[in-house]
Amino acid sequence: MNEKKLILPSYIKALLVLMLIIIIVYILIVGKSLLVPLFLAGFIAILLTPVGNWLEERKISRMISAIISLVSALLILLGFLTFVIMQVASFTKDLENVGDRLNKYLSDIDSWIYDKFQIESGIGNGIDQEYFVELLQSNSSSLAEFILNTLGSLSGIILLPVFIFFFLVYRDHLTDFIVQLFKEEDKTHIKNEIRDLRKVVQNYIIGILKVMAILAVMNVGVLLGLGIKHAVFFAIFAAILNIIPYLGPLLGAVLPTIFAFLTKDSLFYPVAVVVAFQIIQIIESNFLTPKIVGSNVNLNAFVTFIGLLVGASIWGVIGMILIIPTLAVLRKIFELSEATKPYALLFGEEKSYDENKKSD
Repeated sequence: MNEKKLILPSYIKALLVLMLIIIIVYILIVGKSLLVPLFLAGFIAILLTPVGNWLEERKISRMISAIISLVSALLILLGFLTFVIMQVASFTKDLENVGDRLNKYLSDIDSWIYDKFQIESGIGNGIDQEYFVELLQSNSSSLAEFILNTLGSLSGIILLPVFIFFFLVYRDHLTDFIVQLFKEEDKTHIKNEIRDLRKVVQNYIIGILKVMAILAVMNVGVLLGLGIKHAVFFAIFAAILNIIPYLGPLLGAVLPTIFAFLTKDSLFYPVAVVVAFQIIQIIESNFLTPKIVGSNVNLNAFVTFIGLLVGASIWGVIGMILIIPTLAVLRKIFELSEATKPYALLFGEEKSYDENKKSD
């Protein structure tokens, strides 16, 4: 007896896809406190997998190797956070002088507006310096609160190492699960694709970290050369923000530019900061990232931009950071089945004219 296939009209299929997208977005919003540490733990676990494999090759059990990998990563992270907190504390000590300089600029602007337009703007009265300093200090010293908001909650910070540990311990079990999902495909081929997927994520994260380190060194050199105080803090801050495509480099240059404008006696310094950061950005986008990160992600610019908007609207800053490797993983998963390959094509870069001609 032949089975009859259910053929749905195109508009019904489109409606079902739309409903599925709405449900997924709703789940992502509602489950932020659980899903953010879960996604973050997955990528960190993939990054730590080579360490675990290296330890297991030396006859160390998977459980012990997972614990060693996790503790090592936590120690590195705590060391980095301690360094950042020390830099922030040093930065807040110089905020009192910023209020005087800002009030002077506001007074000059108020005088110019009155001379040109005979309008009392009121900004010449300045700002409440004590409130201004307290505001900046509270915002710049709330690193712990920022991390809590980024991960969703205190439970997210607690769950993060737990998730990383379980991902490291059960990574082979998860591989077998994915193989069973695509049981119509060759098992060896699926396992090779999963291995390639891990390498893609590992190379992407390691490449991003290398680019950030190089940018931090270049930023420090420029800011120290211009005599900008707290050059290390501004340089690392800008390098970290570079992980957010398109918007990160712009946001990273804003803070040192404003600080140079408020603390230096000449407009040369803020202009020089802008020009230097722009040159560094050109070097990063045209040389560093293509050479170091390469085509590991291979997402087209339109999907990347839409992904950033969606990630920011759903999960905020951490969403913008996680969305790029997540889309890269989805594209790789879509390539595993013939039915989903069109979605992989949608996510990927458009082939050049010569490539299309060869494929034809």
